[in-house]
Amino acid sequence: MGLFDGALGDVAGSLLGGQGGDAQQMLGGLLKQFGGGSNNALLGAAMALVQQQGGLEGLLQKFQTGGMSDLVQSWVGTGANLPISGDQLEQVLGHDSVAQAAAQAGVSATQAKDGLASLLPELVNQFTPGGSMPANSGALVNSVLGMLRG
Repeated sequence: MGLFDGALGDVAGSLLGGQGGDAQQMLGGLLKQFGGGSNNALLGAAMALVQQQGGLEGLLQKFQTGGMSDLVQSWVGTGANLPISGDQLEQVLGHDSVAQAAAQAGVSATQAKDGLASLLPELVNQFTPGGSMPANSGALVNSVLGMLRG
């Protein structure tokens, strides 16, 4: 998977203003942490879910309006990520979104919501280096999603 990691890092690097090393580490870390088997499919489903929610900004807004501002702030911030349960995630995103992610990843709805609950905090954390949202996060999400599908 090294070539794949490198390609994702190159795309992310160009989108984050040429910070290729940092971006490659960011995406390589995600793939190493969550890649392989059904987790790789779930990572693609998570990226699609982020895109469907309006990108990182839309996803975070949904959690904030769902009463989970402290959780998402920890994901964006530089400290430890506060955990979210699969049930909390489903409450905010809705059953249909979780079911769609499950179908896309080829896992049960329970596996999807629990997997997404573990994956989304780290995904947001990796895409918000230094505790702030990149100006071009939508382009980054779209490019990574395209590469995961390709």
